[in-house]
Amino acid sequence: MWTKEAAATAEARESGIRNKSSSSSQIPVVGVVTEDNEAQGVFKPMDLNRVIKLLEETDKDGLEEKQLKFVKKLVQCFQNGLPLRDLAQIFKILNLCAGKIKNQPRFVESAYDIIKLCGLPFLKKKVSDEITYAEDTANSIALLGDLMKIPSSELRIQICKCIVDFYHAEPPKKHIPGYQQASSSYKIQMAEVGGLAKTMVQSITLLEHQLVEKLWVLKVLQHLSTSEVNCTIMMKAQAASGICTHLNDPDPSGQLLFRSSEILWNLLEKSSKEEVIQQLSNLECLLALKEVFTNLFMRGFSHYDRQLRNDILVITTIIAQNPEAPMIECGFTKDLILFATFNEVKSQNLLVKGLKLSNSYEDFELKKLLFNVIVILCKDLPTVQLLIDGKVILALFTYVKKPEKQKIMDWSAAQHEELQLHAIATLSSVAPLLIEEYMSCQGNARVLAFLEWCESEDPFFSHGNSFHGTGGRGNKFAQMRYSLRLLRAMVYLEDETVNTDLCEKGTIQQMIGIFKNIISKPNEKEEAIVLEIQSDILLILSGLCENHIQRKEIFGTEGVDIVLHVMKTDPRKLQSGLGYNLLLFSTLDSIWCCILGCYPSEDYFLEKEGIFLLLDVLALNQKKFCNLILGIMVEFCDNPKTAAHVNAWQGKKDQTAASLLIKLWRKEEKELGVKRDKNGKIIDFENLPGLSAEDFVTLCIIHRYLDFKIQATHKQRELANKSWENFLARTSNAKTLKKAKRLQEKAIEASRYHKRPQNAVFHGTDIKGLNTTVPSGGVVTVESTPARLVGGPLADTDIALKKLPIRGGALRRVKAVEIVDAPKKSIPT
Repeated sequence: MWTKEAAATAEARESGIRNKSSSSSQIPVVGVVTEDNEAQGVFKPMDLNRVIKLLEETDKDGLEEKQLKFVKKLVQCFQNGLPLRDLAQIFKILNLCAGKIKNQPRFVESAYDIIKLCGLPFLKKKVSDEITYAEDTANSIALLGDLMKIPSSELRIQICKCIVDFYHAEPPKKHIPGYQQASSSYKIQMAEVGGLAKTMVQSITLLEHQLVEKLWVLKVLQHLSTSEVNCTIMMKAQAASGICTHLNDPDPSGQLLFRSSEILWNLLEKSSKEEVIQQLSNLECLLALKEVFTNLFMRGFSHYDRQLRNDILVITTIIAQNPEAPMIECGFTKDLILFATFNEVKSQNLLVKGLKLSNSYEDFELKKLLFNVIVILCKDLPTVQLLIDGKVILALFTYVKKPEKQKIMDWSAAQHEELQLHAIATLSSVAPLLIEEYMSCQGNARVLAFLEWCESEDPFFSHGNSFHGTGGRGNKFAQMRYSLRLLRAMVYLEDETVNTDLCEKGTIQQMIGIFKNIISKPNEKEEAIVLEIQSDILLILSGLCENHIQRKEIFGTEGVDIVLHVMKTDPRKLQSGLGYNLLLFSTLDSIWCCILGCYPSEDYFLEKEGIFLLLDVLALNQKKFCNLILGIMVEFCDNPKTAAHVNAWQGKKDQTAASLLIKLWRKEEKELGVKRDKNGKIIDFENLPGLSAEDFVTLCIIHRYLDFKIQATHKQRELANKSWENFLARTSNAKTLKKAKRLQEKAIEASRYHKRPQNAVFHGTDIKGLNTTVPSGGVVTVESTPARLVGGPLADTDIALKKLPIRGGALRRVKAVEIVDAPKKSIPT
């Protein structure tokens, strides 16, 4: 039996051996388990350095047999695991065996057996062994990748199996007294430190036509790519492009495509996404992805194939975000547009002939992914023509309509609703690029009709399960939300054709009606969505009415009422984070664009105490609103009725408008860091270093800039008023008109050139009998061209075919001319 005394004796012996010599030629001792004492786990000493020395020897009779025998004993010794302290020597023995394989093939088996041991647990005698032998362990594991260069299929496969076992650690078969298993993640960590991933990536190039070995390497890389450290190493080794270009290699099992796509996913998620995209943005990789996706789209019918197809599409979508990726050049963009629209717009293309998507989860996800990739692709302007050819706008508009009763649909109600919202969201990105196609599809009319249905009381039980359906469960808010986003995108193009068409279809009245309807039915549950809808309505109205007086008049008092309603919102809600700030910004913008400049609307706004509401918001002292409100106030002050309202306003603690404005001025000075002396005089405008006398003169002009500006404005107004008075005097008094006429003729005569050149022809520009004093148009009387120049009305009509001499700037008929390039056939007369 193994007693405490025996254990103490063995430990003392080992300690003595360690302390006996401090030289570098220390002999490592391991225990060899014999048949007699295997159950007790007793080690028999073995000199590993002797084995190394033996393997290094050459040119001796019977040496190979002796070397193989010692390696076999070594393998038997470590059937339960490899001690960390002996790992460096064991892997040196492995490397020596590998080096002999080329000339001595029998060493393949020896190397195979040692590699197989690497899949067993690593053993530590002390807790600190994991740190002490970390460098030796990392270097030893890295050697496994180097051994992939040996042209032995069974050896390569065993290396891969060994590495995969790192991720599926099992406890030792038998417990060895004095040893513990290293932590389960220790091998994985050491593989990262040793850079094993790099050599495994490089080994792919050695396996062009070895499918089995290639699949095992991909399995290893699939495990290694679960680590960010390994993914970074693999990315630097160009793993993404190397793996992607082999996606189409023949593989009946389908493992190659599955494992490759998984590795690409991990690289995109766990390493530099930009660098991986750059590696994949080449013609070779995109052609491989295109072929894989097309094959799966046309011939993939299993659940697994459809999932893989969708994964490939997501990877493609990520690559398409790079504007330098040759998506158009490889034809992938054209195919993706075809796949996205063939269900809605019938096509005779052979790729989709006879194809139809089912309502399975995978096909439903595919449809959404295809809508999404269109949004990505349309950011590249050369794609626009392909979108036109693919009739994308028409395909997307097939979803922008109310549900039709008693119609068999390809999708379930929930799926159709989600696709409908996704299609409208996609139109918001695509339609602004394709204005002509949008208008040819009656886009405005379709959207307005759909909004009318959204506002109606028609029963509709929406599901609201998707991202786009947020806040739309049991109502039509989601549909209204995305339709208004689409309209807002089109209005803000400032395309007069689009906006005029919208106004002619009554959009301004319809928007105001929707807003009033929402106000009449408050919905606190979906408050954030409602606020966004209201903000978009006001922004649409601002875009339509800006710089158009007639449209502002249509906005009218009803529009002013909805603006005033928002202005009366409880100020405490501005801090709620639900969207009241955005709504207030939209409201202020609509005041500027829809009310200012239209006097009836301005007067109505003043009558309803709109200025009071503006000053109330200004008194909240929120900087983000101040500039916009002050600008609106300045414009309103052009209306003579405004001053009385401003002076009548009173805030908290009887604060007046003047006091509020002065307070804002002081706050602005404080934020700008303006300095004053003890008397309150500003001291840091003038005390600027490095100014010359001329600079100080300019500084004085800068001080009085506003005075000079107001003066110039008054002068222009005076000149305009004087001109108007003179015009009225000429139209109402005959004597004044005659006097103005004489002055005009005198001025014209004075401006004429009196010295005429010889032989010059004078053309009079005055129109006799004209009783006007405004400048007349340039009228010149020209006599008819003399008949001698053109030959009279019966002249030859084939003049265009003849060479005509130019004399004195006029065309003259000649008796004989030569026909240039005359046709061979005779010309009928």
